[in-house]
Amino acid sequence: MTTTPLSARQIGRRRRNEALRRTWAEFRSHRSGLVGLVVLGGFILVALLAPVLADSDGLSVTRATGGVLEGPSAEFPLGTDDNGRSVLTLLIWGARISLFVGLLATAISMVIGTLVGLTSGFFEGWPGRILFRLTEWFLVIPFLPLALVLASVLGRSLLNIALVIGVASWPGTALLIRSQTLSIKERPYLDRARVLGAGRWHLMSRHVLPNVMPMVFANTTLTVAIAILTETTLSFLGLGDPTRVSWGSMLDDAFTVGAMTTGAWWFIVPPGVCVVLVVLSFTLVGQALEEVVNPRLRRR
Repeated sequence: MTTTPLSARQIGRRRRNEALRRTWAEFRSHRSGLVGLVVLGGFILVALLAPVLADSDGLSVTRATGGVLEGPSAEFPLGTDDNGRSVLTLLIWGARISLFVGLLATAISMVIGTLVGLTSGFFEGWPGRILFRLTEWFLVIPFLPLALVLASVLGRSLLNIALVIGVASWPGTALLIRSQTLSIKERPYLDRARVLGAGRWHLMSRHVLPNVMPMVFANTTLTVAIAILTETTLSFLGLGDPTRVSWGSMLDDAFTVGAMTTGAWWFIVPPGVCVVLVVLSFTLVGQALEEVVNPRLRRR
């Protein structure tokens, strides 16, 4: 009985599947990473099922049925805000906005940082030097003041906030990818590919980029945590979208009406706890992935 030889595409697919299985097996050995993944999955599930878990009419001030800063009860498990709306409803729908802005901002940051880092590390001469100096220039500028200025100039909307966070947070990723690219560029198999006639685009897309992508994915989970914290900060400072409810806008409203001084802890504690849990879960997952993709950390 003869077996049909596998094609190059089938061999590549089998190797990728084996690599994914090994990565998942190594990730499962990190208990903190698994805990973070479970918590994060719960928040994502709540955000996706928001229309099922809570009626969107509860976000409207004109349709509020509760009292002003009413304490937790059977009808309102987490109490009400200063407009009589259910804090639980605001919390569920706010998860959508906070996670959406955080993920979109991270995607923008990763794309810019990866392109700049890959290009500045791979190309020699003035293109690489200019991009490296540009990265250094952005690193010199404090992150939060830059985000505040850009948010004030561009206006208060979800897309603008995500764009602001993404534009202000890419330099760290660019430096990380640049250092990885400089290391990979000196490896022997790239010299063999050059001798065989491979061009720069082929070397970047087929050899360098696939080798830096694991580090990009590991850095993504850490950047999401920073993006969510920044969105919360901007919303707390009144620079978020006034038409949407997020955890940051809830904290801003609670601070404005003096929820802590009046004893309305149910208005300020739940969104704060949610921000902490989401940021912590992304950080735990990111640290676990970093140890998985970084052999030096794994040996330690």
